[in-house]
Order: sequence, then structure tokens, then C-alpha cells
Amino acid sequence: MAVLDWFAQLWEIEKDQYWGYVTNGGTEGNLHGILLGRELLPDGILYASKDSHYSIPKAARMYRMDLETINTSINGEMDYSDLREKLLQNKDKPAIINVTIGTTFKGAVDDVDIILQTLKDCGYSEDMFYIHCDAALCGLMVPFINNMISFKKPIGSVTISGHKFLGCPMPCGVQITRKSYINNLSRNVEYIASVDATISGSRNGLTPIFLWYSLSAKGQIGLKKDVKRCLDNAKYLKDCLQQEGISAMLNELSIIVVLERPRDHEFVRRWQLSCVKDMAHVIVMPGITRQMLDNFISELVQQRKQWYQGGRIEPPCIADDIGAQNCACYYHKSDYISP
Repeated sequence: MAVLDWFAQLWEIEKDQYWGYVTNGGTEGNLHGILLGRELLPDGILYASKDSHYSIPKAARMYRMDLETINTSINGEMDYSDLREKLLQNKDKPAIINVTIGTTFKGAVDDVDIILQTLKDCGYSEDMFYIHCDAALCGLMVPFINNMISFKKPIGSVTISGHKFLGCPMPCGVQITRKSYINNLSRNVEYIASVDATISGSRNGLTPIFLWYSLSAKGQIGLKKDVKRCLDNAKYLKDCLQQEGISAMLNELSIIVVLERPRDHEFVRRWQLSCVKDMAHVIVMPGITRQMLDNFISELVQQRKQWYQGGRIEPPCIADDIGAQNCACYYHKSDYISP
């Protein structure tokens, strides 16, 4: 209860107005949030960006929901004009919208306020939509920067992962929704003498203790310092990479630096880099120091000289993935420095 109260306060919902539980991770929170939306609006259509976490289309398959995939901009953020177009095409049905607060690969944040305004402009009243916020990584960060995630707005649920920014030693998460919604899921289970409204039923009793310990040890002041340090370190990494002529991108409100994919599998394995197409990313978490970043940059720069034979081979162009302004290939680098 102490853990849930802490997050309820962070996301601005009164103690007697929320319902929540400690989950086994972000995916369970997403499955719960989408199910709540489906139960509230049984014939609703699920809208999610193509950069949403893979658990969102999984939820659509499990619940046999109609899914509209929304295009994203080059930084991974939802394309609001495409959302508007698809909302208008399906105006006769309610909307269940998954808002991603920090996409998995690029760390892009969908703007809740723009989405709410788009719904209003398209003629959707508040009883015709449900918003679930998948804030697995950034749900603990964004509130210390702005009040984008707030139950003072007409959102339905928020979920975070406890093993990411907080660093709990096993997968866990927190799901918060409005108490007025939960009766749609609640079922009385006689043999446990209780009511169940969760996805998993049985849950780990140890994870709330780890969450409580992390939150109590750091508090909001400590977490705010962690957020600032991570944001500063991510910008430092991005700036250093670009100074070395390496393609790199960093979204606002993000601690994920996207860069060109290293050509050596052993380098990727040693630094545990996640790769997609010609991109890799580095997630600058609280435990990452400037020294670690310097070591990574130094080794990458040295290895690149071998991969690209001191400039005789050109690195790949990834402008289509991270934007021309962030690409350091020969063509875009020349274009950037020309008067």
C-alpha cells in the first residue's frame, strides 16, 4: 500500500480515488490497462503507434480487439495527424489509446495533451475514449520534468516497470487506475475469500518490499537527482559521439542515445547493445558513470578506425532512421558543414 500510495501521489490521484497493484512487470501492466479499456468500452478500437511495446499488439491478439496502428515520426513519436485521420474514420466506435511514455528503442514520448486535444477535435467525448499510459521506463522520470502524466487529466491507467529505472533485482511493476473503473474486472473468488481484479492472480510478495526500499532510500529528492544526472549523461554521450563524427540521436525527455550500429558482433556483445537495422542504442541508467561512457566512446572510436579503414570505407547512412540532422555519413556530414 505504501508503494501504491507513493505512485498515486506522483501521478496526482487521491488515495480514495485509485486502485492499483504490484505487477510482475510492464507487460502485465499493459495487459491490465488495455483489458480495463476493453471492459469499459467493449466495442472500442485499440490505437497504438508502430513504435509501441510488443505487448500492445499481443494484448490485441489475446483480447481479439481491432487494432489501428498509428504511424510515427522519425524520432519514434506518434504521428498525431495519422491518429486524427484514423479516429475520424472510426468515429462510430469508442477509442482505446495506448500512449507510450518512452518508446523501447528511441525513447520517444507520445504527448498526452496533444492526443487529448485530437480526441476532442474529432468529437470524442470523455465517455467515448480510454487512455492507457505505458510508462515502463520513463514513468518515474517524466513527473520530475513536467506534469504530463497526471490523473487530473482524463487518462485511465498508468504502468511502470520497477526493474528498470528503480533497478529492482527481479522483474516487477506498478499499475494504477481509477477505483471507479475496477468493478468492471473484479470477480469474487470464494475459496480465497477475496475479490480478484488482477491479471496474474498469485503475485510475488517480495517485489513490493524491494520497491518500497528503493523509494524510501532515495525519496523524491534522490530520484530527481538521478533523473537529472541521467539526462545530463545522455546528452554528454550524444554530444561526444557527434563530435567524433558518429551518427547519434537523443530525444527530449529521453535517456536513450541512438547511434550507428557497430560492425563487430563481439563489440556489440561485450557492451550488450540492442540493435535494430543499422542502429544501436545506449540506455544511460542511474548506475552509468561518465567514466563508463568515456570508455565506451574511446573503444568505439578506435574500433571504427579498423572497421572503416581510416576513412577509406564510408559508414552507413541512417538519416531515414534518425533524421538527416543527426546522420554523420559522408553525404549528410558534407551537407551539414557546407555554408
